[in-house]
Parts: sequence; C-alpha cells; structure tokens
Amino acid sequence: MPVPKTWHVHHLCGHDVTHDLTARPADQRAGLARWLAGRDCTDCWKAARDNDTASKEEWLAAKRAEEQATVREWAAQFDMPPLDGPERALDWGERSRHQLVTTAYAALVAEGTWDDADWAQFEEKIRAVTRAGWWIDQRDADGTDLPELLDAATDNDRASENPFR
Repeated sequence: MPVPKTWHVHHLCGHDVTHDLTARPADQRAGLARWLAGRDCTDCWKAARDNDTASKEEWLAAKRAEEQATVREWAAQFDMPPLDGPERALDWGERSRHQLVTTAYAALVAEGTWDDADWAQFEEKIRAVTRAGWWIDQRDADGTDLPELLDAATDNDRASENPFR
C-alpha cells in the first residue's frame, strides 16, 4: 500500500484541513503532518500575523532601544568617541562598531594570542575611525580581519586621498 499523498490534519486552532504533501518524499509526509497538527492552519496563522504587525513593530523598536543602550554603555566604558555621519546612520554605525569590536576582542584576545597590552594599543586605532559609514561597511567582516581593516583605514598616505573621511 503506497504512502498517502494527502493528509487530513486537525490543526491546533481547531480547523480540519486536507494537505497535499505530494512534493514531500514519502518518508517525510507523516512527520510533516504531525508537525502541522501542532500549528494553526494557514488562514489562522495569516490572520494572527496580520494582527501582530503593530506588536512586531513595537517589539522591534524596544529591541533596538535595548541594543542602543547596551552600545552606549559599552562606548562610555571603553571611551569610544562619538561617530560622525548622517543622523540616520549614527545608531547603525555604533551598533556595527560595537559588534565588530567585541567579536574581534573575543577572537584575538579571549580565544587568540593577544594579551591585554596588545589590545589596549589596538584600541587607539579603533578610536581613530569615527566615520559611521566605515563601520557599517565593515559590519559583515570577521573579527580577526579588524586589524588589517583598521590598518587600511588609518593609513596616513591613503587618508589624504580619501574624500570620505
């Protein structure tokens, strides 16, 4: 007897729906049907999602405010200078700097071979780059790449050629 391709599922919301699971391999259909039974049906899920739009925006705003408070505390603790740039880029730049610098510290000092004296000297290069856009541009960089990136950014010969500093 072949494994069924359509499954009648009683969803958590109370609705009964017949699902076509033809696109799934035969050995995955029963598991998916069980998983679907533990969820609202598509219509109820969409309705709840549409109603949650405002609460998602509120949650995101609260999350951003919490992140920004953490970033500002960190910047004050480690004497990081304020960033320069357009108003709309400043918070993003600060978050990007915080994330990259803390990732670099973990990789180079906590897990790497640098000691605190090496890091203290390196922090001066970090403080020298105050353009928010630079930190935003580096947001996806690996923490171990930060020394090379800062060397390039603080190279005095290149600084006079770069109009974006």
